[in-house]
Amino acid sequence: MILDRRAALAMSAAALASPALGAARDPLAGLTVINALGGIDDPNFPDAPPWVLTKRMIADARASGQTAVNCTIGYVAGPEEPFQETIRQIALYDRMVRDHPGDLIKVLSVADIARAKAEKKTGLIYGFQNSAQMGDDPSRADIFANLGVRIIQLTYNPRNQLGGGSMAPADTPLTEFGRRVIERLNANRVMVDLSHSGRQTCLDAIKASKQPISINHTGCQALNDLPRNKTDEELRAVAERGGFVGIYFMLFLNKTGHATAADVVAHIEHAINVCGEDHVGIGTDGGATPIDDLKAYDAMLRKEHADRVAKGISAPGERADTHPFVDDLRGPGQFRKLYSLLAARGHKPARIEKILGRNFVRYARDVWV
Repeated sequence: MILDRRAALAMSAAALASPALGAARDPLAGLTVINALGGIDDPNFPDAPPWVLTKRMIADARASGQTAVNCTIGYVAGPEEPFQETIRQIALYDRMVRDHPGDLIKVLSVADIARAKAEKKTGLIYGFQNSAQMGDDPSRADIFANLGVRIIQLTYNPRNQLGGGSMAPADTPLTEFGRRVIERLNANRVMVDLSHSGRQTCLDAIKASKQPISINHTGCQALNDLPRNKTDEELRAVAERGGFVGIYFMLFLNKTGHATAADVVAHIEHAINVCGEDHVGIGTDGGATPIDDLKAYDAMLRKEHADRVAKGISAPGERADTHPFVDDLRGPGQFRKLYSLLAARGHKPARIEKILGRNFVRYARDVWV
């Protein structure tokens, strides 16, 4: 078929205006992609501290199409004094951002996410995966907020002074101290993250918070009954109050402990059925740089698993032979592959855009202002 000049010009104009045609070249073109829990690191060098940035880490983060990522900063578990270790790590991340102004942006607001997208940089959202560093002083939430921490998870797997983690009895309630911390987090417009929490602590915290809350990296317990996954009751309660749920790319998505990309899609779809499409996103619990030698990694994993067991932080479902990621959904292409898998299941571009980042941005706008 031969097109006349007028028809050809019309098609060219449509191509420039249409994100759908642009997406045929790159499905992430023009999208804001937010990893609600991940990192910027190189797992091929597990002994390197996460605030040491390499050219590969920068290149992989940029190639992934990721706009911003919630990085775990501060004390999670171990012998360090939680408050001191957390302050130290915040300072080290700040220095990393200062040393790489052409590549990184510290995210304090939704405007910073937009700036990261416009300037083709990676936005780093500072987040905690424990609140043990609060000690017995809820006003420490003010300190952390002033230092730029934008997301604070109440518990890790064990119980702490705020409430029960996923390894504590499911009926462990939010403590009075936990309520006071939530009050300070609300006052500072910091996201309250209930990933890793036990069921009752989670439900109590949702009710206690005056602002919407998030579960930034989880799976659906209805599909795989493990305590790291959330019940429909918890997921629904988050959505009903305007919150956000991020589905992880983790072993807990499959009964065998060897999750696949298809499992990620299944958990996203279940979460949408429970929460609605405006409240579901992704929090992979991983970065954009893949492990190059999985066989060599397996040997290291056995040691890491033994260490987690010794520290009492290994959750049910973790084993020495289970990768803490999805083998067929990793590396710089993971978000494009997820887009394609969701599209193949019949999800429209507008919904996929919400899942990959727009829902998190909407939630962040409601909390951070």
